[in-house]
Amino acid sequence: MPQLFDVIETIIDLPTENVRAGMQGAIVETLSDTAFLVEFANEYGETVELASLTVDQFIIVWHNATREWTPLAEQAAAVVAKLPDEAAREVLDFARFLAVKRQQTVRQAEQPMAVGEFVPA
Repeated sequence: MPQLFDVIETIIDLPTENVRAGMQGAIVETLSDTAFLVEFANEYGETVELASLTVDQFIIVWHNATREWTPLAEQAAAVVAKLPDEAAREVLDFARFLAVKRQQTVRQAEQPMAVGEFVPA
């Protein structure tokens, strides 16, 4: 459950709020169990947007209560949990593809090179 001063990251574009997917902001007010007022600031700490967001529009990336960042695997799982089943399956298929690709890369790196074999930089 989001709490005051948690840092969130939007997962969708909100053009009417001038907020893009991937923007980070801080929860500054609880409006209801599922809606929060979020402050978005620039690199100088100046408020650039105040937007009312619902929990389906963002994920929590930093927890104020514990002063800890949300691990990347949990962030990814939170985004996938908010997707329709078909899109979530696509993400799972892509994750499998990446796992196989990584496995192949590791295997290639472990194979000994032949004498005089050229390795591109």
